Amino acid sequence: MLQVTGDGTYTLCNGTTRRDFLEIGTLGAAGLSLPQLLAAKEDGAVKPGHEDRACIMIFNLGAPSHIDLWDMKPEAPREYRGPFKPIRTKSPDIDISEILPLHAKVADKFSLVRSVHHGGAAVHDAGWQIMQTGRRFAGGVQTPHAGAVASHLLGQKSDLPPFVVLPELMGRGGGNLPNGQAGGFLGKAHDPFALNADPSMKGFKVPDLLPPDQIGAVRLERRRKMRDIVDQAVKNFEASEDARLLNDTFHAAFRMMTSEQARSAFDIGKEKKLVRERYGMNRFGQCCLLARRLVENGVRLVNINSFLTVFDELSWDIHGSKPFISVQQMKEQVAPMYDQGYSALIEDLHERGLLDNTLVTTLAEFGRTPKVNPAGGRDHWPQCFTVSFAGGGVKGGRVVGKSDPVGGFPAERPVGPGDVVATIFHSLGLNHKAMLPGPAGRPFPLVDFGNEPIKELF
Repeated sequence: MLQVTGDGTYTLCNGTTRRDFLEIGTLGAAGLSLPQLLAAKEDGAVKPGHEDRACIMIFNLGAPSHIDLWDMKPEAPREYRGPFKPIRTKSPDIDISEILPLHAKVADKFSLVRSVHHGGAAVHDAGWQIMQTGRRFAGGVQTPHAGAVASHLLGQKSDLPPFVVLPELMGRGGGNLPNGQAGGFLGKAHDPFALNADPSMKGFKVPDLLPPDQIGAVRLERRRKMRDIVDQAVKNFEASEDARLLNDTFHAAFRMMTSEQARSAFDIGKEKKLVRERYGMNRFGQCCLLARRLVENGVRLVNINSFLTVFDELSWDIHGSKPFISVQQMKEQVAPMYDQGYSALIEDLHERGLLDNTLVTTLAEFGRTPKVNPAGGRDHWPQCFTVSFAGGGVKGGRVVGKSDPVGGFPAERPVGPGDVVATIFHSLGLNHKAMLPGPAGRPFPLVDFGNEPIKELF
């Protein structure tokens, strides 16, 4: 039995509410269709000629040490410079750490911004929020992830969702704040499709994209009937904007679940063994490979979480004392995996002619303290850190900004989170000064006033 209330909500006989229905499977994560793109172009929110642009955002949970990786300080006292030495790279303007030798070979294809900083709390989830959305979480308003904005303005390009998170959404961050990986005030229709599986595992399959013979005809038919119930029984609800959203989202989700293109794009087993091994047979490496396959098939933005949480898992969170790792352990346990996966992604995109239209950016919630702590680690430091950009119109081999002699604060060209997100939008062909439908219907800019793309990169 379907129960309808006067406020436009409904409840199925099993207790399922409209909200639950929207969250079933991928219904809240499939994005909408291309009419949005046409409307956005008319409004000036989307620049012509960028239809094939995509973005792969690698988010390095835990926050890598910029001083030990991308912003070496060999002249600083040992307690600041750390144990590693800088090495030359394929770019005459870039020196990086000896523990990233494969990065050195592709340094002519990426550029570094060494003067990023923010005034948010030195807490992981606060940094996650601000770096992926360009804004702090304030006043209960959840600002949408850059991928959700791309979903809203660009729409769905193929049977695949416009915004995907690999391998799954971020876990706990310690501050009980939103992690920034959601549609926010744009609505659940622009939440990401989360893989929720490890592509490096034997027999890997995407749970919500199993072919009909594995899902079962009964299950598929049940989903169809749920939609029919809503269509036929809730006439007052059908006339509303929410009903249109439900209808559009349902069809997009159902199309994705039953699409041969979608299943094929996620089928990493189609790749040759040598290609898979080139990326590294681990979760991060295979997520990088899968990200390449997804942008090839029309996904607008793929967010790779290099780790899932900073608790009970190896990550970039190098405090030194257990359960966290030290600076030295980072060299042995984290850097090799990351070095291999990232460099393979850049090389592979370049060789396939995809890098020009695919922005690859590496972000983190903050940097690490300039001074090594007594436990042989470095602690949280949002005052200065490094991010990178490659492809998507970005010129490689450049360094933008400069930190002070110990990597503690920006010394030249300070860059904020809003500038970073504006740069992503610029690469995707989005007008960062355009407006979104914000809370309570008031216009909400893509980034706050004063934030601009990092023009030196283009």
